[in-house]
Amino acid sequence: MEKTSQGLCHEREKRINDAIQLKVPDRVPIFPLTSFYAAKVVGMTLEEAFYDCDRWLAANKKVTLELDPDMSFSPGFAIFTSGAAYEAVDFKQIKWPGHGVSPHHTFQFVEGEYMKADEYDAFLYDPSDYALRIYAPRIYGTLAPLGMLPPASALLNGYAGVTICSVLAIPGIAEAFESLYKAGLESMKWAMATAAYDKEMAGLGYPPFAGAVALAPFDMISDNLRGMRGAMLDMYRQPDKLLAAQEKLFPMILGSAIGNAQRSGNPRVFIPLHRGADGFMSSQQFETFYWPFLKNLILALIDAGLTPCPFWEGCYDQRLEYLAELPKGKIFGIFDTSDIFRVKEVLGDTMCIVGNMPVSLLQTGTPEKVKDYAKKLIDVVGKDGGFIMSNRGVMDECDPELVKVWVDFTKEYGVYR
Repeated sequence: MEKTSQGLCHEREKRINDAIQLKVPDRVPIFPLTSFYAAKVVGMTLEEAFYDCDRWLAANKKVTLELDPDMSFSPGFAIFTSGAAYEAVDFKQIKWPGHGVSPHHTFQFVEGEYMKADEYDAFLYDPSDYALRIYAPRIYGTLAPLGMLPPASALLNGYAGVTICSVLAIPGIAEAFESLYKAGLESMKWAMATAAYDKEMAGLGYPPFAGAVALAPFDMISDNLRGMRGAMLDMYRQPDKLLAAQEKLFPMILGSAIGNAQRSGNPRVFIPLHRGADGFMSSQQFETFYWPFLKNLILALIDAGLTPCPFWEGCYDQRLEYLAELPKGKIFGIFDTSDIFRVKEVLGDTMCIVGNMPVSLLQTGTPEKVKDYAKKLIDVVGKDGGFIMSNRGVMDECDPELVKVWVDFTKEYGVYR
C-alpha cells in the first residue's frame, strides 16, 4: 500500500529523531545541505535567485523531489531576504550576486569594525539606542540620517517627549524610515513565500530542517560588530568588555531563537559557528571567550525543549573534548572538516554526527569514489546509529549526477539490519 505524504513525513521525522537520540533508525538518514545548488540544477544565475523568489523556490522544490531526501533544506537559509530589500536600504555588510560580485557566485560578507573599539560602553549602556543611532547608519546607507535622532530614552519624558517627533519631519530622516518600509515590504514577501514553501514541502512528506537560527555571542560580535580583527584584539586589550558584551547579547539571542522556533512549530535551531574552530584562537581563549556562552546557549535551548543544530564549521579536532560535555542524545551536530572518524570515537555516544561527504568528490569525483567514501562513512560513523549523511561545505558547484549517486547509494546501502 502506497504511503501518504503525511505518513512519509512522520516516517522521515522519526528517522531523523532516532538518529538525534542516538538510536538505530531503519536506515541512515540523508540530508544534503543544498545551499545554492538548486540554481545550478535549473540554470538560474544566483542574481536571478536573489530577485525572483518564485523561480528560486520552484528550483528548490524540483531538487527536493528529485533527490527525495529525509529533510528539506529551506531556501530561506541560503537567501535570507531578497536583493531588492538589500537595495532598498543600501546594505553595506554584504556584496550579493550582481551587486559587488559576479551574478554567478554567492554573496560575500564585507569584514569591518562596524562598532569601534571605544564604543563598548555605549553599547553596554543601551544596546537598542546604540543599534538605532550609531550601528544602523554604518551598515545601511539610507539610514545615515538616523544619527541625528535623539536617544529613544527621551520618550520617557511622557507628554513632553512627544516633541521629539518633530525630528521625523526632517527630510533625510523621513526618507530613512521610508527606505525601511520598502525593505520591509520586500522582506515580508520573501518570508511569507519561504514559510509557505516549508509548509508545502512538509505536506509533500519532507520535514523542514530548522525553524530558527541563533549565533554564538562571540560570533555575533565578531561577525556583525567588531569584525574578526577587532574581536581578536579585544581578547587581549579589553577582555572584560568583550565578555560583558556577550553577557548583554546572550538573552537577546536566546529569546529570539526560542520565540522563532516556537512560532514555526519546528524544534530544530540552526547555529552556524564561525570563529570557534581550531586556528582562530587558542584552547585557553576558547575556554574563556567562546565555549561558556555557546555551551550555555545550547543547554538553554535544550531546556526549552528544542534541538540545537550547531554547524561546527571548519576544523574542531582540538575542541572535541569540550563538545563531549554536552547532554547525550539532544544535539544535531553538523561537522565540516573535522576528522569525522575521530569525531565518532570521541562523540559517538554524545551527539548525532551529521556530515561529512567532501563536496570535492561531488564535484570532480567518479561514481565509484563517491560510493566508496559514502560506504566508509556509513560503515564507521554510521555504526550503531546516531549518524545522518550530509555534505561538508556548500554544494553550489556539485555535479548533479554525482549528487544523485551519493543520495541513492546512501538509501540503498545505509539500511540497518
